[in-house]
Amino acid sequence: MIKSTLSTLCLALVAGTLLAADQPAATSPAGKSIWQHGPWKRPEPNPKAKLLPLISVKGNRFVNPAGETVLFRGLSVADPDNLEERGHWNRELFAAAKDIGANLVRIPVHPAAWRSRTPAGYLALLDQAVDWCTDLGVHVIIDWHSIGNLKSGMFQEPIYDTSTAETLDFWRTIAMHFRGNNTVAFFELFNEPTHFNGMLGSMSWADWRELNEEMIGVIRYWDKDTIPLVAGFDWAYDLDAVHYDPVRAEGIGYVTHPYADKRSQPWEPRWEEDFAFVSDRYPVIATEIGFDVRPGEAVDDAHYGNRITRFLEQRGISWMAWILDPDWQPRMLKSFDNFQLSGSGEFFKQAMHRPPATPAEKRGS
Repeated sequence: MIKSTLSTLCLALVAGTLLAADQPAATSPAGKSIWQHGPWKRPEPNPKAKLLPLISVKGNRFVNPAGETVLFRGLSVADPDNLEERGHWNRELFAAAKDIGANLVRIPVHPAAWRSRTPAGYLALLDQAVDWCTDLGVHVIIDWHSIGNLKSGMFQEPIYDTSTAETLDFWRTIAMHFRGNNTVAFFELFNEPTHFNGMLGSMSWADWRELNEEMIGVIRYWDKDTIPLVAGFDWAYDLDAVHYDPVRAEGIGYVTHPYADKRSQPWEPRWEEDFAFVSDRYPVIATEIGFDVRPGEAVDDAHYGNRITRFLEQRGISWMAWILDPDWQPRMLKSFDNFQLSGSGEFFKQAMHRPPATPAEKRGS
């Protein structure tokens, strides 16, 4: 009888749902059933799941089903839990992103918010976002928004605290829930890995590569289509190690966050050697770029904003502005009222609507 019950539970687990036993449920000391439904339940089929084109990897490009290269210009919103708490979680925010010109929206999920709201509660918010984006014709990145050292378990602030086990479980849950939904084009595995010059312990590139390979393996058990994105070191800026030790997985992309303060000028040769060289072999997205416009500052052709967007597009690298919010920095909004844009918000709106920069000639040609 015990063996039969365990077999039934195991089969149910593999099928994607944990079934309650027929007999009265056991209870914990707190009076809660230990047999209550958990995160294994399959989501209901989404009739909108195939409305947007499936994005895939072909060589060093992201492509649509016709094999055409897709250049993403997008932006991040704030954490859905935080937006909902402030009363600004709504379709209008995503419509504003579309109006600015975004064809990709990045949704950062902070580990502390994921735990606080509970996976089931948080998935309800993500379902809303994905449905809104589907209706608007905009693809989505789901980003596990931690900053720190996943190997040592030390992080920059408490809101980023997580663990390898929780991170793997997050991606299992997300991959199971959104598999087959073409709107969710990317899974950004870990926002900004850093050991903070040793303050957060040690982690080698080999350590980081193996952690990402494990995350990718968990995701691809459930979802073989959504594209995993792997961040570099130095708060997701530096991809130098890809020269000699790339992640051992096909159909992935790499991430960089090339803010202006990461390197001194001249920026372009440093950007080339630190991350852009990867785009010769693999697709790359700069999932965070951004800046504040100081009073009286001119965003001219020599300004960081124009130089970074032009450089990225010349190298075939997609990019995303941080962040469509009036409180999180550097802000693209002055206010949620009528989604008034800041100076950088105005810049990124113009940048998203202009023709892409002409690709640069291949080096050595």
